[in-house]
Amino acid sequence: MYTKFGGDYLKSDNKQVGMKTTNQKPSKIETDNKNYAELVVIRPVGYPFDFALMDEDIEIKNTKLFEEYARDQWLGLVVKEKSHLFDQKIIPDYGFEIVTAKPDNSIISDNTEIKIITDKIDNNPVNKVKSNIVLSDIVGQETAKSKIKVIAKYLEDPESFGPWAPKNILFYGLPGTGKTMLVKALSNELDTQLYLIKATSLIGEHVGDASSKIHELYKKASENAPAIIFIDEIDAIALHRSFQSLRGDVSEIVNSLLTEMDGIEENESVITIGATNNPSSLDLAVRSRFEQEIEFKLPDYEERLLILENNLETMPLDYDLDLEKIVKLTKGLSGRDIKEKILKTALHNAISSDSEIITMTNIDYSLKSSKIKNIDVKGMFE
Repeated sequence: MYTKFGGDYLKSDNKQVGMKTTNQKPSKIETDNKNYAELVVIRPVGYPFDFALMDEDIEIKNTKLFEEYARDQWLGLVVKEKSHLFDQKIIPDYGFEIVTAKPDNSIISDNTEIKIITDKIDNNPVNKVKSNIVLSDIVGQETAKSKIKVIAKYLEDPESFGPWAPKNILFYGLPGTGKTMLVKALSNELDTQLYLIKATSLIGEHVGDASSKIHELYKKASENAPAIIFIDEIDAIALHRSFQSLRGDVSEIVNSLLTEMDGIEENESVITIGATNNPSSLDLAVRSRFEQEIEFKLPDYEERLLILENNLETMPLDYDLDLEKIVKLTKGLSGRDIKEKILKTALHNAISSDSEIITMTNIDYSLKSSKIKNIDVKGMFE
């Protein structure tokens, strides 16, 4: 007999004599060489076959209640990572993949914490990004552009590389120097899936959440290969050992990231690009996995001039500016700072002053707002 509950059909407790129950647990489990599980992280994977009356997805409305429900049902069962557990109270049996078991090959007890991943990767802060940016839009960074040719070559023909395939690349340099822009341009020109993610969004609320999110990220990228995973501010989750006391879950996150970067599960045609402003803050084990580190430098005189000229082409107001003076005044600024802090602030100041033209007075205002003084460039040579 079946009972409909929340859109699903559950097995009734009213069984006929002689009916086989499918929710039997092993009568005895040898525990001499096994530990009890502290944590099990699972994710729903669906039914083993099509069943017309069923929706493929399930909705968990109360995670605490589900934890008690699952622990009672699976009490005494051995859990191994990458294997499956089945909810045998639903017809047909609904499957869950074991993403994390701590320790692995352990036994579910009354004290085991059971967590379920209810969000799919597309609903997480992991976005497939499409962009109109091309490599020629990026001013400077010629060394970086040259070095990423190997990534382009590999993604165009992965089979030809075999064991020589690039897997993990590190972009490093000051903020606003074009790290994200370059990876967007590369993905666009290769027509490759790009998963652009802030490292902090991989940190979960509970123990085990981070490792689950990292696993899901790589699984999704592998399913949609060729793909690029770009983890911005990677030092936020892969801190150097000396900082690990600041974050209790660092070890878990680092180990999960290392597992994926090492390619224990074959992530063919998937490139990991990490980005950081400070590579020295990275965990040494993580940093050692990057085959190549590519530096992004601040623009020089000629590059700053070109950045100014390119941005002024789309300026909504006319302008009367001394570009050479602005170039000198903006020494030490990134391309993003020149656009956002100098030109945009000058534009807004001109509009606020009811001016029809942007002048050096507006530039002086933006320089002061950015705490850059004219005195800084007196007698300056490049």
